Amino acid sequence: MAPLHAALFAQAKDETQGETLWNDLRLIVAHNPNTAAAQTAARAETIATLEQQATQWVGKLDEQDTGKRYRGRKLSDGGVRAKFYRAVCEAHLTRIIQVDLKSEQFTYRIDDQALQQAQLMDGKLMLITNTQDLSPIDLVRRYKSLADIERGFRVLKSEIEIGPVYHRLPNRIKAHASICFIALILYRVMRQRLRAADAKTSPEKALAQLRRIQHHRITLNGTQPNAGLSTTSTEQANILAALSLTKPQLPEQLTLL
Repeated sequence: MAPLHAALFAQAKDETQGETLWNDLRLIVAHNPNTAAAQTAARAETIATLEQQATQWVGKLDEQDTGKRYRGRKLSDGGVRAKFYRAVCEAHLTRIIQVDLKSEQFTYRIDDQALQQAQLMDGKLMLITNTQDLSPIDLVRRYKSLADIERGFRVLKSEIEIGPVYHRLPNRIKAHASICFIALILYRVMRQRLRAADAKTSPEKALAQLRRIQHHRITLNGTQPNAGLSTTSTEQANILAALSLTKPQLPEQLTLL
């Protein structure tokens, strides 16, 4: 739960067909200073990285103008502009880092006002409601529970892939949905345990790491089969520990007497 630093109240005026209607609306502002600091720092680091890359490209363009040659394709202002603009778009910073797309030379600028507005919104959650009988903290809890439910449906559609359903009989459709919801429960348990262990990974990345653990069984020319297990890395061991799971082991084999 983010610490609630402010609860602001407002009134909204709606005009419909010449009639004036007044509705009491509440504006709830929740602010988490830790989240705000992390978001501000991450944005600043991204901007610094982009500016460093731009400086390197500009230096290379200037050296090319003096006759210096490099391996590979020669850089151009248009090519650098396209690469830099694509990187800015991928970082979702187009409102802050404004690339001049019309200039013949590669140039950009930092919009300080847009940067300050973005920093002002870091770590904040704003809710507007007409509910009067709930406290600000209860309203934030309700919203976060709703957001968690919506997140679960997104996981069902994307990671678990509940659809499309290639079944026709009702009992098979119900079984398919039941298996998917059981998988969602396991996903949420994984997420809770990873968070409790302060593991800096998501359930998707954790599963991707654990899938690399393989059990092999080889039989050559009808001889006694040999089994092997891939070595568990430190990252995989940490994930297993966070999930309260034991490391996989080979089954004991009885020796022939």
